[in-house]
Amino acid sequence: MIRKIIEIDQEKCNGCGLCVNACHEGALQLINGKAILVSDAYCDGLGDCLPGCPTGAIQIIEREATGYNEELVKAKLAQKKEKPGCSCPGTIAAMIKKTPAGEKQDSGDIGAERPSELRQWPIQLNLINPQASYLQNADLLVAADCTAYAYASFHEKFMKDRITLIGCPKLDDNDYYTEKIAEIIRINHPQSIKVVRMDVPCCSGIVRAVKTAMVQAGISVPYSEVIIDYRGTLSC
Repeated sequence: MIRKIIEIDQEKCNGCGLCVNACHEGALQLINGKAILVSDAYCDGLGDCLPGCPTGAIQIIEREATGYNEELVKAKLAQKKEKPGCSCPGTIAAMIKKTPAGEKQDSGDIGAERPSELRQWPIQLNLINPQASYLQNADLLVAADCTAYAYASFHEKFMKDRITLIGCPKLDDNDYYTEKIAEIIRINHPQSIKVVRMDVPCCSGIVRAVKTAMVQAGISVPYSEVIIDYRGTLSC
């Protein structure tokens, strides 16, 4: 049938995910850093996603499409409730402006806070957009998330002048990490990758993910690895 349905201009889409959050039917997903209409049957053609798009990448057109299927939508939304995802505005890629060195507090002062060395947002590997501009030719830090809690000088020692990507190789999908990192490498050609992990067996998964990603991408990136034990000392 010919009916109203959305169309997404992939050139204009910046992968912010706002439209995914605005779509009440779950018709949109972020795939390879772009918003995609996953099925005609999920789109009611009303365009609730249009106001959420900051780049004007979405419009309503008329074309041959399968009919909107409310039963399929209900089943999809029920499944989503069982396994929630995240497409919130907090996933929007952003650089963080650093305070000029002369304006920083003296870290030797009593009660003075250490300055953050975080350079970008988001930092969770699951939320990173591989096409984010801050990844281009960057020095990457790929860290198991426990490391920042275990090692007191994590910011100064490891994050400074690097783009930080964190994850948990035990609780998350390492195959997904591998695919995501491989895509980041292919698109952005990083200058180096430093992996920081805990001295526990499950943490070796993040090492495998990075090394396998380089093989999949067909690009060898200068690599280094740091291991931290649970007492907060460097063991490698």
